[in-house]
Amino acid sequence: QVQLVESGGGLVQAGDSLRLSCVASGRGFSNYNMGWFRQAPGKEREFVAAIRWSENSSRYADAVKGRFTISRDNAKNTVYLQMNSLKPEDTAVYYCAADADRRWSRSFYEYTFRGRGTQVTVSS
Repeated sequence: QVQLVESGGGLVQAGDSLRLSCVASGRGFSNYNMGWFRQAPGKEREFVAAIRWSENSSRYADAVKGRFTISRDNAKNTVYLQMNSLKPEDTAVYYCAADADRRWSRSFYEYTFRGRGTQVTVSS
């Protein structure tokens, strides 16, 4: 079993940056694709970004492309989400997830393991 714990959320102003971290416990992290998702109040959970286990490919939602960067450090069992030029519409709970089956999916519920989330609030 893998447990994922997100951190790095907080309250920032529009235009600021934040870096989220997600640390995985257990074995196998380096073999998993990893993803970030978010859920704003009253909205469905949505895909933000994903990175392959081999680090040779990543993908982003159109809403964050050019502003957010996903990366990983397999030696530290950690995946990051660098968020720049934050906007009020980025306000949400951010979740990381691990895809042991390497489906390369944009669906949160197709990921094998899922974290509990960290709150990001961007004020205008």
